[in-house]
Amino acid sequence: MSRDAKRKVKKWIMIICLTLVACFYIYPVFLMVMNSFKPFGEIIADVLALPKSFDISNYTYVVDKMKYLLLFRNNVIITAIGIAGIVVFSSMAAYILERREGRYCKIAHTIIITPMLIPFQAIMITLLKSMNIFHLSGSKIGLGIQYWGFGIPMATFIIYNFMKTIPRELDESATIDGASTFRTFVSIIFPLLKSVIVTVIVLDVMWIWNDFLLPLLMVNSNNETKTLVLAAYTFVGQMNTKWNYALTAMVLAIVPSVIVFILLQKYIVEGVVAGAVKG
Repeated sequence: MSRDAKRKVKKWIMIICLTLVACFYIYPVFLMVMNSFKPFGEIIADVLALPKSFDISNYTYVVDKMKYLLLFRNNVIITAIGIAGIVVFSSMAAYILERREGRYCKIAHTIIITPMLIPFQAIMITLLKSMNIFHLSGSKIGLGIQYWGFGIPMATFIIYNFMKTIPRELDESATIDGASTFRTFVSIIFPLLKSVIVTVIVLDVMWIWNDFLLPLLMVNSNNETKTLVLAAYTFVGQMNTKWNYALTAMVLAIVPSVIVFILLQKYIVEGVVAGAVKG
Protein backbone atom coordinates (compact mmCIF):
# COMPACT_ATOMS: atom_id res chain seq x y z
CA MET A 1 0.00 0.00 0.00
CA SER A 2 1.40 3.40 -0.99
CA ARG A 3 2.06 6.18 1.49
CA ASP A 4 -0.83 8.28 0.14
CA ALA A 5 -3.21 5.35 0.46
CA LYS A 6 -2.13 4.81 4.08
CA ARG A 7 -2.74 8.49 4.81
CA LYS A 8 -6.23 8.28 3.32
CA VAL A 9 -7.04 5.18 5.38
CA LYS A 10 -5.82 6.86 8.57
CA LYS A 11 -7.82 9.98 7.70
CA TRP A 12 -11.05 8.01 7.21
CA ILE A 13 -10.47 6.03 10.40
CA MET A 14 -10.03 9.31 12.27
CA ILE A 15 -13.19 10.76 10.69
CA ILE A 16 -15.23 7.68 11.59
CA CYS A 17 -13.95 7.64 15.18
CA LEU A 18 -14.65 11.36 15.68
CA THR A 19 -18.11 10.97 14.14
CA LEU A 20 -18.94 8.14 16.54
CA VAL A 21 -17.72 10.17 19.52
CA ALA A 22 -19.72 13.19 18.35
CA CYS A 23 -22.87 11.07 17.99
CA PHE A 24 -22.32 9.67 21.47
CA TYR A 25 -22.36 13.18 22.95
CA ILE A 26 -25.08 14.61 20.71
CA TYR A 27 -27.58 11.77 21.16
CA PRO A 28 -28.75 12.83 24.67
CA VAL A 29 -29.30 16.36 23.37
CA PHE A 30 -31.25 14.96 20.45
CA LEU A 31 -33.44 12.98 22.84
CA MET A 32 -34.07 16.09 24.92
CA VAL A 33 -35.14 18.16 21.92
CA MET A 34 -37.22 15.34 20.44
CA ASN A 35 -39.08 14.64 23.67
CA SER A 36 -39.80 18.33 24.19
CA PHE A 37 -42.38 18.00 21.39
CA LYS A 38 -44.14 15.04 23.03
CA PRO A 39 -47.00 15.04 25.56
CA PHE A 40 -46.26 13.46 28.93
CA GLY A 41 -47.94 10.16 28.02
CA GLU A 42 -45.76 9.57 24.96
CA ILE A 43 -42.57 10.20 26.93
CA ILE A 44 -43.56 7.68 29.59
CA ALA A 45 -44.62 5.13 26.95
CA ASP A 46 -41.38 5.27 24.93
CA VAL A 47 -38.74 7.91 25.47
CA LEU A 48 -36.76 6.76 22.41
CA ALA A 49 -39.63 6.93 19.91
CA LEU A 50 -40.18 9.87 17.61
CA PRO A 51 -43.16 12.10 18.47
CA LYS A 52 -46.39 11.14 16.72
CA SER A 53 -46.92 14.80 15.91
CA PHE A 54 -44.78 17.85 16.59
CA ASP A 55 -46.84 19.83 19.06
CA ILE A 56 -45.57 23.21 20.30
CA SER A 57 -48.05 23.40 23.18
CA ASN A 58 -45.25 22.45 25.59
CA TYR A 59 -43.31 25.51 24.50
CA THR A 60 -46.22 27.94 24.77
CA TYR A 61 -47.04 26.64 28.24
CA VAL A 62 -43.46 26.75 29.51
CA VAL A 63 -42.75 30.23 28.11
CA ASP A 64 -45.79 31.56 29.95
CA LYS A 65 -45.34 29.52 33.14
CA MET A 66 -41.66 30.26 33.72
CA LYS A 67 -41.90 33.92 32.58
CA TYR A 68 -39.29 33.28 29.95
CA LEU A 69 -38.64 36.88 28.91
CA LEU A 70 -38.05 37.98 32.51
CA LEU A 71 -35.67 35.11 33.21
CA PHE A 72 -33.94 35.61 29.86
CA ARG A 73 -33.27 39.21 30.91
CA ASN A 74 -31.89 37.95 34.24
CA ASN A 75 -29.52 35.61 32.42
CA VAL A 76 -28.37 38.41 30.13
CA ILE A 77 -27.67 40.76 33.05
CA ILE A 78 -25.81 38.15 35.10
CA THR A 79 -23.79 36.91 32.12
CA ALA A 80 -22.93 40.42 30.89
CA ILE A 81 -21.69 41.52 34.33
CA GLY A 82 -19.69 38.33 34.75
CA ILE A 83 -18.11 38.48 31.30
CA ALA A 84 -17.26 42.19 31.54
CA GLY A 85 -15.38 41.78 34.81
CA ILE A 86 -13.61 38.61 33.74
CA VAL A 87 -12.38 40.10 30.46
CA VAL A 88 -11.24 43.44 31.89
CA PHE A 89 -9.45 42.20 35.00
CA SER A 90 -7.96 39.02 33.55
CA SER A 91 -6.57 40.79 30.47
CA MET A 92 -4.95 43.53 32.58
CA ALA A 93 -3.55 40.98 35.02
CA ALA A 94 -2.18 38.80 32.23
CA TYR A 95 -0.54 41.82 30.58
CA ILE A 96 1.28 42.94 33.72
CA LEU A 97 2.27 39.43 34.77
CA GLU A 98 3.71 38.59 31.36
CA ARG A 99 5.49 41.90 30.76
CA ARG A 100 6.98 42.33 34.22
CA GLU A 101 9.76 40.01 35.32
CA GLY A 102 10.65 39.15 38.89
CA ARG A 103 9.91 36.87 41.78
CA TYR A 104 6.84 38.77 42.95
CA CYS A 105 5.17 38.55 39.55
CA LYS A 106 5.75 34.80 39.50
CA ILE A 107 4.25 34.51 42.97
CA ALA A 108 1.27 36.64 41.93
CA HIS A 109 0.78 34.51 38.83
CA THR A 110 0.75 31.34 40.94
CA ILE A 111 -1.71 32.84 43.43
CA ILE A 112 -4.08 33.96 40.65
CA ILE A 113 -4.25 30.64 38.80
CA THR A 114 -4.24 28.38 41.88
CA PRO A 115 -8.03 28.73 42.47
CA MET A 116 -8.55 26.68 39.30
CA LEU A 117 -7.50 23.66 41.37
CA ILE A 118 -10.03 24.26 44.16
CA PRO A 119 -13.44 22.61 43.62
CA PHE A 120 -16.43 24.89 44.12
CA GLN A 121 -18.10 22.43 46.48
CA ALA A 122 -15.25 22.88 48.95
CA ILE A 123 -15.97 26.58 49.46
CA MET A 124 -19.66 27.02 48.62
CA ILE A 125 -20.89 27.17 52.24
CA THR A 126 -18.22 29.69 53.21
CA LEU A 127 -18.97 31.66 50.05
CA LEU A 128 -22.68 31.78 50.83
CA LYS A 129 -22.05 33.10 54.35
CA SER A 130 -19.57 35.67 53.03
CA MET A 131 -21.97 36.91 50.35
CA ASN A 132 -24.70 37.28 52.97
CA ILE A 133 -22.37 39.50 54.99
CA PHE A 134 -21.58 41.69 51.96
CA HIS A 135 -25.25 41.70 50.84
CA LEU A 136 -24.34 40.17 47.46
CA SER A 137 -26.64 37.15 47.74
CA GLY A 138 -30.12 37.30 46.27
CA SER A 139 -28.99 39.86 43.71
CA LYS A 140 -28.39 39.54 39.97
CA ILE A 141 -25.56 42.07 40.14
CA GLY A 142 -24.05 40.30 43.14
CA LEU A 143 -24.17 36.96 41.34
CA GLY A 144 -22.49 38.45 38.28
CA ILE A 145 -19.69 39.86 40.44
CA GLN A 146 -19.13 36.48 42.09
CA TYR A 147 -18.39 34.97 38.69
CA TRP A 148 -15.38 37.25 38.47
CA GLY A 149 -13.63 35.32 41.19
CA PHE A 150 -14.34 31.96 39.59
CA GLY A 151 -13.66 33.01 35.98
CA ILE A 152 -10.62 35.26 36.25
CA PRO A 153 -8.05 32.51 37.10
CA MET A 154 -8.73 30.46 33.97
CA ALA A 155 -9.10 33.54 31.75
CA THR A 156 -5.81 34.96 33.06
CA PHE A 157 -4.09 31.65 32.38
CA ILE A 158 -5.36 31.58 28.77
CA ILE A 159 -4.61 35.24 28.01
CA TYR A 160 -1.20 35.05 29.70
CA ASN A 161 -0.08 32.31 27.32
CA PHE A 162 -1.42 34.23 24.33
CA MET A 163 0.34 37.41 25.49
CA LYS A 164 3.68 35.73 24.89
CA THR A 165 3.01 35.82 21.15
CA ILE A 166 2.82 39.66 21.14
CA PRO A 167 6.28 41.25 20.64
CA ARG A 168 7.54 43.40 23.49
CA GLU A 169 8.92 45.84 20.95
CA LEU A 170 5.39 47.23 20.64
CA ASP A 171 5.47 48.23 24.31
CA GLU A 172 8.91 49.78 23.94
CA SER A 173 7.83 51.82 20.91
CA ALA A 174 4.76 53.07 22.76
CA THR A 175 6.90 54.03 25.77
CA ILE A 176 9.29 55.98 23.55
CA ASP A 177 6.27 57.84 22.14
CA GLY A 178 5.26 58.82 25.67
CA ALA A 179 2.39 56.38 26.24
CA SER A 180 1.72 55.20 29.77
CA THR A 181 1.41 51.52 30.65
CA PHE A 182 -2.38 51.77 30.77
CA ARG A 183 -2.55 53.65 27.44
CA THR A 184 -0.24 51.09 25.84
CA PHE A 185 -2.47 48.27 27.00
CA VAL A 186 -5.74 49.90 25.95
CA SER A 187 -4.64 51.31 22.59
CA ILE A 188 -2.13 48.73 21.36
CA ILE A 189 -2.18 45.44 23.26
CA PHE A 190 -5.89 44.90 23.95
CA PRO A 191 -6.95 45.14 20.25
CA LEU A 192 -4.39 42.41 19.47
CA LEU A 193 -6.08 40.11 21.99
CA LYS A 194 -9.27 39.86 19.92
CA SER A 195 -9.15 36.15 19.16
CA VAL A 196 -8.25 35.02 22.68
CA ILE A 197 -10.74 37.45 24.24
CA VAL A 198 -13.52 36.01 22.09
CA THR A 199 -12.37 32.53 23.15
CA VAL A 200 -12.70 33.52 26.81
CA ILE A 201 -16.08 35.15 26.18
CA VAL A 202 -17.53 32.10 24.43
CA LEU A 203 -16.29 29.64 27.06
CA ASP A 204 -17.51 31.78 29.93
CA VAL A 205 -20.87 32.53 28.32
CA MET A 206 -21.47 28.79 28.00
CA TRP A 207 -20.47 28.33 31.64
CA ILE A 208 -22.30 31.27 33.26
CA TRP A 209 -25.47 30.98 31.19
CA ASN A 210 -25.92 27.29 31.96
CA ASP A 211 -24.59 27.28 35.53
CA PHE A 212 -26.88 25.72 38.10
CA LEU A 213 -25.23 25.37 41.52
CA LEU A 214 -24.10 28.96 42.18
CA PRO A 215 -27.45 30.53 41.15
CA LEU A 216 -29.21 27.84 43.22
CA LEU A 217 -27.32 29.04 46.29
CA MET A 218 -27.52 32.77 45.62
CA VAL A 219 -30.73 33.75 43.78
CA ASN A 220 -33.10 30.79 44.10
CA SER A 221 -35.12 32.32 46.93
CA ASN A 222 -36.74 34.98 44.73
CA ASN A 223 -38.69 34.25 41.54
CA GLU A 224 -37.70 37.67 40.18
CA THR A 225 -33.98 36.85 40.26
CA LYS A 226 -33.99 33.22 39.11
CA THR A 227 -32.17 32.08 35.99
CA LEU A 228 -33.51 29.96 33.15
CA VAL A 229 -31.83 26.77 34.37
CA LEU A 230 -33.28 27.22 37.86
CA ALA A 231 -36.74 27.76 36.39
CA ALA A 232 -36.41 24.54 34.40
CA TYR A 233 -35.68 22.69 37.63
CA THR A 234 -39.05 23.78 39.06
CA PHE A 235 -40.76 21.24 36.80
CA VAL A 236 -38.82 18.44 38.52
CA GLY A 237 -40.55 17.34 41.74
CA GLN A 238 -39.82 14.78 44.43
CA MET A 239 -43.06 12.86 43.87
CA ASN A 240 -43.88 13.77 40.29
CA THR A 241 -41.80 15.15 37.42
CA LYS A 242 -43.45 16.80 34.42
CA TRP A 243 -40.89 15.55 31.93
CA ASN A 244 -42.47 17.18 28.89
CA TYR A 245 -42.27 20.61 30.52
CA ALA A 246 -38.87 20.02 32.14
CA LEU A 247 -37.25 18.99 28.86
CA THR A 248 -38.88 21.89 27.02
CA ALA A 249 -37.62 24.33 29.65
CA MET A 250 -34.08 22.95 29.32
CA VAL A 251 -34.18 23.37 25.55
CA LEU A 252 -35.31 26.98 25.94
CA ALA A 253 -32.60 27.56 28.55
CA ILE A 254 -29.62 26.27 26.57
CA VAL A 255 -30.53 27.38 23.04
CA PRO A 256 -29.18 30.97 23.41
CA SER A 257 -25.76 29.80 24.62
CA VAL A 258 -25.59 27.18 21.87
CA ILE A 259 -26.30 29.87 19.27
CA VAL A 260 -23.50 32.03 20.68
CA PHE A 261 -21.13 29.06 20.53
CA ILE A 262 -22.03 28.22 16.93
CA LEU A 263 -21.57 31.82 15.77
CA LEU A 264 -18.22 32.30 17.50
CA GLN A 265 -16.71 28.80 17.57
CA LYS A 266 -14.08 29.60 14.94
CA TYR A 267 -12.51 32.14 17.30
CA ILE A 268 -12.03 29.45 19.94
CA VAL A 269 -9.76 27.48 17.61
CA GLU A 270 -7.88 30.63 16.56
CA GLY A 271 -7.32 31.72 20.14
CA VAL A 272 -6.20 28.33 21.40
CA VAL A 273 -3.88 27.65 18.46
CA ALA A 274 -2.36 31.14 18.52
CA GLY A 275 -1.71 30.89 22.26
CA ALA A 276 -0.11 27.48 21.93
CA VAL A 277 2.76 28.66 19.72
CA LYS A 278 5.09 31.38 20.90
CA GLY A 279 6.46 33.93 18.45
